Amino acid sequence: MGAEVVIEGLTKSFGRQAIWRDVTLTLPPGEVSAMLGPSGTGKSVFLKSMIGLLKPDRGRCVINGVDIVTCSEHKLYEIRKLFGVLFQDGALFGSMNLYDNVAFPLREHTKKSETEIRRIVSEKLEMTGLAGADKKLPGEISGGMRKRAGLARALVLDPQIILVDEPDSGLDPVRTAYISQLLIDLNTQIDATILIVTHNINLARTVPDNLGMLFRKELVMFGPREVLLTSDEPVVEQFLNGRKRGPIGMSEEKDSATMEREEAEAAAGHSDGSPDEDVRGVVAQMQPSPGLPERVGARRRMDRVMRILHTLPAAAQEGIIESLSPEEQRHYNVRPSHGAPVAAPARHGLADTQQIPRVTGPVPSQHQGELPADQVARIPGGWSGNPGNPGNTGEAPRPGSGYPPRNGPGGA
Repeated sequence: MGAEVVIEGLTKSFGRQAIWRDVTLTLPPGEVSAMLGPSGTGKSVFLKSMIGLLKPDRGRCVINGVDIVTCSEHKLYEIRKLFGVLFQDGALFGSMNLYDNVAFPLREHTKKSETEIRRIVSEKLEMTGLAGADKKLPGEISGGMRKRAGLARALVLDPQIILVDEPDSGLDPVRTAYISQLLIDLNTQIDATILIVTHNINLARTVPDNLGMLFRKELVMFGPREVLLTSDEPVVEQFLNGRKRGPIGMSEEKDSATMEREEAEAAAGHSDGSPDEDVRGVVAQMQPSPGLPERVGARRRMDRVMRILHTLPAAAQEGIIESLSPEEQRHYNVRPSHGAPVAAPARHGLADTQQIPRVTGPVPSQHQGELPADQVARIPGGWSGNPGNPGNTGEAPRPGSGYPPRNGPGGA
């Protein structure tokens, strides 16, 4: 199973320019997560900070008990071996063929024989659909093939954590769909923790188990995919629907005069090309390719989410329950309630018929439909999360984790 990544209060700036501040979240082990956000919000900087290529100003990033922000260079070197990274452009060496590109980390970081290296490289090239292309140079193959070659190289050290920066960059929608399927299949096969940075809304809606979003130098939210996909947060609604009207502008955020003008133009019937359909809502998640086993990370994730179901917004609760098969609804002792209280999922030490109250009542400010306050980063301007029930596990979830402590009741 992949490693858990715990990030607390991470802050990064370049000179006087803050990139993001006080980012707190936990990447659940063996699950697929994605980070959304407008261009220029520092998503790629976030990935580079996670592996120590950039040093944050403050905060913690803990992997296997090691804080990479403060650890020694020797420990950082060892922790980096847990990572595989797919960069936006593949970052292949143009003078090397695909075989040598993929073999490079093995030759650099291990003492394996060339026979063993050949076996591993051939396995990863086949896994990414590049068998037979090992002699080609990066300039002789398509963009999609370069992405897959970069992914094969990221896999040769059998990483526990895979970081994927804009996998759809430069690809058409069809190739993006293939890359998305490949990521799900890889998670099925090696059970690694995966974090994807993307602008692609279809990928974000269908691939990850967990979703987050950066905006205005803050983490707006991070948690189960259903929370963001059903959110009423204005910036989330605008981003998912790809509309001009909303807080995001060409320079990341708009002033109030611009927003008022756009609203007045829309009220007057002016069409700015924005889609009328609202794409928010929980859609079916991408499944492993036929012939592969059940994705273990997806089962762990559903068990975890059902334990905290009562702490989630009503729309997310309904989306989760309606996505379950009848057999799963019986297993977790829940059913679509359409406004009635949600039944508690069966857990050790709890009666199957115990009821858990749905999150109800007014939600403060503009953060309607979000995670509890201790799980959501505050946004400048006074927006804040809903101080929801931390659950009945005996202690509140870790900030940003979206799930109970691993050693708590019902934990892994």
